[in-house]
Amino acid sequence: MTGYLLRRIPTAVVVLFAASLLIFSVLRLIPGGPEVALAGPDAGPEALAAIRHDLGLDRGFFVQYFSWLGSVLTFDLGTSYQVGGSIGDLVTFGLRNTLILTAAGVAFAIVFGLALSLAATIRPNRVLDAVLTGVNAVAIALPTFVVGTLLIVGFGISWRLLPAGGAPPAGLTDDLWISAQYLLLPAVTLGLPAGAMLARFLTEALRTELEQPYVITAIATGASRRDVVLKHALRNALPSTITAFGLIIGTLLGGAVLVEAIYGWPGLGLLTEEGISSRDYPLVQVLILISVAVFVLIQLIADIVHAWLDPRIRLAGNR
Repeated sequence: MTGYLLRRIPTAVVVLFAASLLIFSVLRLIPGGPEVALAGPDAGPEALAAIRHDLGLDRGFFVQYFSWLGSVLTFDLGTSYQVGGSIGDLVTFGLRNTLILTAAGVAFAIVFGLALSLAATIRPNRVLDAVLTGVNAVAIALPTFVVGTLLIVGFGISWRLLPAGGAPPAGLTDDLWISAQYLLLPAVTLGLPAGAMLARFLTEALRTELEQPYVITAIATGASRRDVVLKHALRNALPSTITAFGLIIGTLLGGAVLVEAIYGWPGLGLLTEEGISSRDYPLVQVLILISVAVFVLIQLIADIVHAWLDPRIRLAGNR
């Protein structure tokens, strides 16, 4: 496993370095700049030039880039131009809330996906299979904003069973029961399509395993289909499914931005939207880089778990 990690980690570092350079470059291709947002549309060239000098934007591109990269590597993220306050404090608060929402969405996706997949494979039935296929297709096809709107109207407004949006007034850690109520609808909205995609991947992997000779032999000797699926086929179907689910979790981070906007959840999504609208370069750069870093980390963890479950993967580079 150590050799596998030594092969994978350098790749992740290169991806992060390339992403940081791309993020830094693309933001500077956007028309206008933070000096316009700070000075206002009526500011003259002298005022704009003075602001650019104070912000260090008149230095060379690579001088600015390596200065920013060095600050990021030393966790000195600087101060927000427009939103105000330390970027480190803003990111810490928003990241905590986004990770809580994403974790809840992942938990729902795993439970939902496993339930659909196991129901479809343990007890195959035409009617049940058609129902599960329909539920799966609808969960994948419905846009996130439609799901969120329907859940808000149904559970938050019509029946008033759950809060329609926002965050607990006393904070997420003050009362876990209250926090769970605020978190449930956003988590379901975020995790529903991911759970449906997980169910599709896992169901196909399980059906492939159920056609293998060892499964046919086990069933022929009297083992129940349920035991064969849960004790043997599921473990062998997990490696490829986990790799796919790692990519799915990465998409949850992007979906979290929209879900936070729908429910008014105070995470990185709302912070990113505010930073982009005000052209707050330092804040937006850090937020996007964090998103990329989390995606790379999740994929690395998924690959490690895949290699742990399937020795052929971790030993492939040693031959």
